[in-house]
Amino acid sequence: MTHIIPFLLSHAYSATFAAVLMELLGLPISSVPLLLAAGALAGSHRLSMAWLVVLALLACLIADSSWYQLGRLRGYSILRLLCRISLEPDSCVRRTHDRFARQGGRALLVAKFIPGLGTAAAPIAGLLRMGPLRFLAWDAAGSVLWVGSYLGAGYLFSSELDRVGRYALRLGTGLIVLLVCGLAAYVGWKYHERRRLRHELRIARVTPEELFEKIKAGDKLAVVDLRGPIEFAADPATVVGALRMLPEEVERRHQEIPRDRDVVLYCT
Repeated sequence: MTHIIPFLLSHAYSATFAAVLMELLGLPISSVPLLLAAGALAGSHRLSMAWLVVLALLACLIADSSWYQLGRLRGYSILRLLCRISLEPDSCVRRTHDRFARQGGRALLVAKFIPGLGTAAAPIAGLLRMGPLRFLAWDAAGSVLWVGSYLGAGYLFSSELDRVGRYALRLGTGLIVLLVCGLAAYVGWKYHERRRLRHELRIARVTPEELFEKIKAGDKLAVVDLRGPIEFAADPATVVGALRMLPEEVERRHQEIPRDRDVVLYCT
């Protein structure tokens, strides 16, 4: 632990760039603690704030531009990939496209501050065919706001963060063990919840082929299409006769769903 500060001083610029880049590329890490620490070191005049801002912004633009291009080229399959690696696959895209539906490009201003949205926002912008210059303008503004907030907070509260750092050094390896155990417990709980949800869905699941056979056989079914605007724009094909509504509309429009037949819901 006594070598952490010298190591950070020697590699702060490259570490800041790498941490921001990896987080926005979708790896399960957070660059916020490093941004705060780097800002604090800049506040004590041991690092250059200008270089930290430039490198962090460069990492943001590289990661976001890559996801944006993948969204334009590969469409919804990229979002499915993001959901597959997310700890909250049932909500990571839904929350993002709901915000885009309400705010458009302005959603990029705050996306990085909201867990699950930072990485998903860029490919959704590409999927929606947002213009490249418009995307870069909103994304750059959001990146400046995000990077500036955490580096600025570290800079302003450098004395307090330095005191916290010294206290952490006194705790030694016990602090590392505590942090690792806490992270492992959180990931384990999320993984358990994900498996439980998949098990519950699997019990009541009907495959597209089974649904097609039921419709062809003349079974009385009510099909409800719960896809959001982005999923529907990516694949507008739907089951003939399906009732379209958003998940948040189900409670208000439930009377439109027939009660005298089996109901099939689908959202992807």
